[in-house]
Amino acid sequence: MDKLTKQEEEVMQQIWQLGECTVKEVLNRLPEPQPPYTTVASVVQNLKRKQYVKQRQQGKTYVYEPCVDEEDYKRGFMTGFVRDYFRGSFRDMVSFFAREEKLSAEDLQDIIREIEQQ
Repeated sequence: MDKLTKQEEEVMQQIWQLGECTVKEVLNRLPEPQPPYTTVASVVQNLKRKQYVKQRQQGKTYVYEPCVDEEDYKRGFMTGFVRDYFRGSFRDMVSFFAREEKLSAEDLQDIIREIEQQ
């Protein structure tokens, strides 16, 4: 699975939320200042080339839908992130966020409870 740029991820997030959509529908959901239509269309074409979306023609326009499940993307992204920044150790990642005070002891207890319930 090819990595996505920040702009591709932003567009892909909208496509995942919409399920099926046109470039115009994606554009309308992007925050201000919105990029030009042609920029969003180029990003969608890159996503198609990378096989993240597929297109079908509906009348005079194209409709796009995801080919990659959002959860699969998250899983792959996080695995790569942990591999690249934490030597492949999820434990080191959690420790890092706890040390940086991004996770409280209460958060950690909640995570442990969730894991134990699964």
